[in-house]
Amino acid sequence: MAASMAAEQKSAEVTDWAARIGWLVGLVLFVALVYWLMREGWKWRGTLQSDLPELPTAPEDTGPAKLSMSGRYHGSTTAGQWLDRIVAHGLGTRSRVELTLTDAGLDVVRPGATDFFIPAEALREALLGKGIAGKVLSEGGLLVVTWAHGDKLIDSGFRSDRAAEHTEWVDTLNDMINKSSKTEGAR
Repeated sequence: MAASMAAEQKSAEVTDWAARIGWLVGLVLFVALVYWLMREGWKWRGTLQSDLPELPTAPEDTGPAKLSMSGRYHGSTTAGQWLDRIVAHGLGTRSRVELTLTDAGLDVVRPGATDFFIPAEALREALLGKGIAGKVLSEGGLLVVTWAHGDKLIDSGFRSDRAAEHTEWVDTLNDMINKSSKTEGAR
C-alpha cells in the first residue's frame, strides 16, 4: 500500500517561465502605450492652447513686498472651469512656488518651472477654493487667483506651506483689485 501511494505522488508543477515572461512583456508594453498616449494628449492640449500669449515677466523694480508666501503651485485652468487645465507655456506644471505681492502685481517664482508675473491691472479676484485641475483639498485649502491674460480669464491655484495665510492673501488681493477698479472708474 505504501508503494502504491508513493507511485501516485507527483512533484509540484514546474513554473512555465515562457508564459510568465510573455505576460510581463505584454504588461510593460501596455503601460508604455498608456504613458505615451497620456503624453501625446498633454502635447495636444498644449497645441490647442497655443493662441495663449507668452507669459509676462516681472519688471525690474516691482516695489516693496506687501505679502510673500512659499508653498505649491497646483496649476491653472480656464476661469470658472476647474477641470479645464491650461498647459501652454508651462502653466500646467505643478511645482514649488514663491509668491510675492507688490503694488506692481503678483510675482510667481517656480524653481524648475517657468516663472511668470501677473500685473496688478490683470488681477480680477482672489478666493479660497477646494480644488483645481484634478487636485482636491479641504474647503479653503487653496488660494485661487483669477487674472486676465490676453483675452482669456485664468484661475491659478496656490497652496501655502502655512494655510492660515490664505485668508490674508484673499483680503489683500481683493482690496488691491477693488482700489484699482475704483481708480480706473474715476478716470
